[in-house]
Amino acid sequence: MEIHVTTTNQPLNEADFAKLTRDVPRFHPGIYPQWNRVVARGLRQTCFTIEARDASGEILGALPLVLQKSLLFGKHLISVPYVNLSGLLVPEGENRAAIDTALVDEAVKLADRFDVKYLELRGDRELEHPKLEFTRRSKVLMRLELPHTADELWKAIGPKVRNQIRKGEKSGLQFEWGGRRLLKPFYDVFAETMRNVGTPVYSKKLFTAMFDELGEDKLEICVVRMPNGRVASAALLAHGRGITEVPTAGTLRFANTYCANMFMYWQLLKHSIEDRHAVAFDFGRSSVDSNTWRFKKQWGATENPAIWKYYVRHGSIDDVRPDNASYKLKIWVWKRLPVWVTKLIGPPVVRGIP
Repeated sequence: MEIHVTTTNQPLNEADFAKLTRDVPRFHPGIYPQWNRVVARGLRQTCFTIEARDASGEILGALPLVLQKSLLFGKHLISVPYVNLSGLLVPEGENRAAIDTALVDEAVKLADRFDVKYLELRGDRELEHPKLEFTRRSKVLMRLELPHTADELWKAIGPKVRNQIRKGEKSGLQFEWGGRRLLKPFYDVFAETMRNVGTPVYSKKLFTAMFDELGEDKLEICVVRMPNGRVASAALLAHGRGITEVPTAGTLRFANTYCANMFMYWQLLKHSIEDRHAVAFDFGRSSVDSNTWRFKKQWGATENPAIWKYYVRHGSIDDVRPDNASYKLKIWVWKRLPVWVTKLIGPPVVRGIP
């Protein structure tokens, strides 16, 4: 089969995306073609889409990429920053390996052209290519297969989790669903949560770009408040085909006493079942046996592969990892900065972190 590969600065069009996902029963929100433009806009970076077509011009596969440039961290080519899964979009079939190879060949050329440190492809399936010599499997995607009703889930989660949810209810916690109108309370919680864990905060423009590109049919915000109206928790929910994902969520420290985080996650799961009719809920990535892994495990989530492949040109895939020992002091200092300072200096820093 003849395969023609081209690279553009535009997302895959809706007709081609529909064709590539026609037989895919469910997929993560990160598969949407708009995501690379969202991240490119929100982080002020450059997006590309590599497309593979046959001799007649029919789409065979696609690979979204974002070129991240940073004075602090150098250049990286990622598919796609911020989301857990993106990578190659190629339907199953006898020609899949050949299409994969053609797309990766072009991505490698792009990485060479821009002299990046590495090319990173975030996927959940094995991918063979001679240039992809490094693989990261250090984290797993924690995913919960959802029952048909919230009542079934309530029975399945166990008495300890139910008691924590009830504690939140007895504390008078209230929840609210909305879209971009809830960006401010969401972002305030997000920024403080990121500061508390020592991570630079994304710009609010990233989340504005999400709503601009994806709309409120694919994105929602849940805000949890105390009886006096004070915001306690907030989460961003993204909806794919059959899969709902929580890319970002946070709870302020004072609200841990009231089990606000457990109360909120129950609302997220219940909403996904009853209102979005999702069949799976993705809690995001975690290292096995970490605190976040245990949190997700108690809801019934199971481990699913996160297979990230690399073409490394300079340095190591661990150079900009937060667990790199060289960042230990910087993280310690960041946790002690005022939140308003992290909102000011965080976005220029984090925009270049893969």
